[in-house]
Amino acid sequence: MGAKRAYRNRTDSEVAVLDALIERPEGGMTVLELRTRADVTIDELETALADLKRADLITVEKNGDRTVILPDESVVPDPESEEPSFFERLRERLPF
Repeated sequence: MGAKRAYRNRTDSEVAVLDALIERPEGGMTVLELRTRADVTIDELETALADLKRADLITVEKNGDRTVILPDESVVPDPESEEPSFFERLRERLPF
């Protein structure tokens, strides 16, 4: 799936982090899990997390002995209301 289109104009590292978090919006991810899912350096990850936190697009919660990062609800797309892509619309119109 991936973050809503409205958030795709951010830096590549921020989009990679948001896309990774969208995969598990309920449980969140630790920094190490994010590092393995998002193809960014540790410095890029640190900057992306700081910028996303400042923009209120992520939240950080302490769950027992784990600190997890969760996407804000506004970032998570609704699969039913998401507008189809250009290729999806083209596929619907042409008989394949």
